[in-house]
Amino acid sequence: MTTTTTDARDIVEPSGEETEFVFFSGKGGVGKSTVSCATATWLADNDYDTLLVTTDPAPNLSDIFGQEIGHEVTAIDDIENLSAIEIDPDRAAEEYRQETIEPMRELLGEEEIETVEEQLNSPCVEEIAAFDNFVDFIDSPEYDIVVFDTAPTGHTIRLMELPSDWNAELEKGGSTCIGPAASMEDKKDQYERAIETLQDSEKTAFGFVGKPEDSSIDEIERSAADLADLGIESQLLVVNGYLPESVCEDPFFAGKREDEQDVIERAKTEFDADAMASYPLQPGEIAGLDLLADVGSVIYDGDEATVEVGSGAPAGPAQELDIDSLTTPDAVADQLRPADGTRYLFFTGKGGVGKSTIASTTATTLAASGYETLVVTTDPAAHLEDIFGEPVGHEPTSVSQDNLDAARIDQEKALEEYRAQVLDHVREMYADKEETQIDVEAAIANVEEELESPCAEEMAALEKFVSYFEKDGYDIVVFDTAPTGHTLRLLELPSDWKGFMDLGSLTKGAAPAKGDQYDEVIETMQNPDKSSFAFVMYPEYTPMMEAYRAAEDLNDQVDIDTSFVVANYLLPEEHGNNAFFANRRAQQQQYLGEISDRFDTPMMLAPLRQDEPIGLDELREFGEEITGLAGVTDDHKEPVTQS
Repeated sequence: MTTTTTDARDIVEPSGEETEFVFFSGKGGVGKSTVSCATATWLADNDYDTLLVTTDPAPNLSDIFGQEIGHEVTAIDDIENLSAIEIDPDRAAEEYRQETIEPMRELLGEEEIETVEEQLNSPCVEEIAAFDNFVDFIDSPEYDIVVFDTAPTGHTIRLMELPSDWNAELEKGGSTCIGPAASMEDKKDQYERAIETLQDSEKTAFGFVGKPEDSSIDEIERSAADLADLGIESQLLVVNGYLPESVCEDPFFAGKREDEQDVIERAKTEFDADAMASYPLQPGEIAGLDLLADVGSVIYDGDEATVEVGSGAPAGPAQELDIDSLTTPDAVADQLRPADGTRYLFFTGKGGVGKSTIASTTATTLAASGYETLVVTTDPAAHLEDIFGEPVGHEPTSVSQDNLDAARIDQEKALEEYRAQVLDHVREMYADKEETQIDVEAAIANVEEELESPCAEEMAALEKFVSYFEKDGYDIVVFDTAPTGHTLRLLELPSDWKGFMDLGSLTKGAAPAKGDQYDEVIETMQNPDKSSFAFVMYPEYTPMMEAYRAAEDLNDQVDIDTSFVVANYLLPEEHGNNAFFANRRAQQQQYLGEISDRFDTPMMLAPLRQDEPIGLDELREFGEEITGLAGVTDDHKEPVTQS
């Protein structure tokens, strides 16, 4: 099914002589790259000179087109008018650093250069480097249209919209979170032009790609609202991967399809976009020009989708997985239980992989096993409230089970708390000094303005995260969404930087020094007797590769090993006995083997359910199935029941 296809075509087709831009945003594994590739192919087939750009850290354009692409612009075989590039974020960041530092080498001494290099280790640099590449393509008139796979995040865009007095700060010199102020002066005009282009709906179109799930649509609506606050209009929604009616022959998958169609109807009603389209799940991954052409024709030409479900007699179940070779429940359980004081569990993964459900299930099962447990989500959506069926606030509150508390970090409240903390510290700094009241107020005003930076949001989230390592009385603290590499790199900034953001006049003393506290948190996270990190994914290429890269970064940046992985949404053998699902199971089996080889850790296997577990009873039942904790407690712990 598809809707308002003519509008979708009008949104992406160039309408003038200047280069135009299309951005597709969405979480890993929702088919964003597929839709981006299909859109670029459709435009090229319609005689537009097209460039496809991905900033995805786990790019799969090469797999989709069946040829090597990489960090340089490459012509796509057998498609006239189409080129592509996979921007390597590490190389882009290093290029940005060198571009910033090289002009300074003849002007600054070795010690000053080392200071600049230290500043450019800021986690903001990778994002700004990706934005730099976008700016470069704005100045590339040889293309009719540039299609971006992964739009700049709101964080990146807000970096470009630092407060108006930033101009004055640049003139004074000093530092920003993305390098020395002097290095930014030459880029100001480019960045301002880039922001204007993003805000111009005649030149730039934004589309979102999501799965037919309520949580996916919720996240898209939040992201669209964030863009709207920045003056950027969302114009297209593609709901990808709904179950085809022809293959849903049993009640299990017929029920799943009905739920998906309800979500699609909800998206039509609620999402404020000029056009919406949907595309069905295929029996295998979408690769090759024929399938890309099919996706493009459905979204932009209004054609019916082609779904090859096999012919002849239905295929039998895929070869049964050797579960014992992939997972050892006791080994997973050992990573969940405390060994030396409080244990901290981190469940991380991209949106839509069931991370919140797995974290809540694990927390509920641990609490039922007798452990005093706190589960904390950093997700801006109140998923825990939906899962537990009870209110979950900014501070830990009890849910209706002994030993179990829950909390949801409210980003706005966290930022308010952080701002108050910094400003109180600044006032204390000036309390015993002889400066005039005007000077004090001016200093406070400068700090207040710099606390509007998106870096302050990162520091606020970091401060709140760190505070949960000081909570007494818990055997286990479960984090839904572990700190990102960006947040962890903030923790790893050189010791004299910890606890502050050096933005112009906001000096190293403007926030309370917490270097020792941050060191202790890092040491706790690095200690396998105290902390366990688990990556949640479903067994497909993009979620697997994004999790693998994140795990490698976690190890490289802060010396934290992955403790175990969670393979979620495994197709049940007892349902879907036809060629379509046999092929999907075979694909899952292939990736389960690859996940096992890449991560070489214990694996938790979680099956696809008719409905997501909601409420404590269902969570405990699901937890006993997947965690390896059923009936297992320490000698001093007694299982508990719902109160």
